[in-house]
Amino acid sequence: MRAPIGDFPQAVAAPDCLDELVRPVAEAVRHWRGSVPAEQIVHVDTDPQWADTATFVEHYGRELLERSANCVVVAGKRGGESRLAACLVLSTTRVDVNGVVRRRLDARKASFAPMDVATGETGMEYGGITPIGLPESWPVLVDAAVVDLPYVLVGSGRRRGKLLVPGKAFAELPGAVVVDGLGV
Repeated sequence: MRAPIGDFPQAVAAPDCLDELVRPVAEAVRHWRGSVPAEQIVHVDTDPQWADTATFVEHYGRELLERSANCVVVAGKRGGESRLAACLVLSTTRVDVNGVVRRRLDARKASFAPMDVATGETGMEYGGITPIGLPESWPVLVDAAVVDLPYVLVGSGRRRGKLLVPGKAFAELPGAVVVDGLGV
């Protein structure tokens, strides 16, 4: 199979390589539902040595810079209680944590979750967190610009490997809320 974007030596439909994915991501793909068939989610093998964005796009395709998204875990706090959420924005932007996210979570304070919390709660590796397979109780805030792309490169749950996902699929994830201006 040829990858729909980028120049990857190997691309495989995600349902055909569940053993390459961490458990929560593999389970989400295995039980996928929505208007986008699971077979349109593509796993590509990538070398962690090329993980830096500039090096990654130089190695796998310059068009990926405009078609990549980052998923970050954010903690919103109010009255001593903390609530986790995920935010998905284009890699050319940053998450508006103190504005859009804080208001969406109805929090007095919002910040990026500590690495041990993000990895412990998601079951994914730091630097590879993806919105696919997150706890269903979490809000998943998705920038509208991500949803508009035909395919988006995101983490696979591991530092090695990425997923190529039709943008509109992110709007159908459990807990997903499409938000204008999430990425600034």
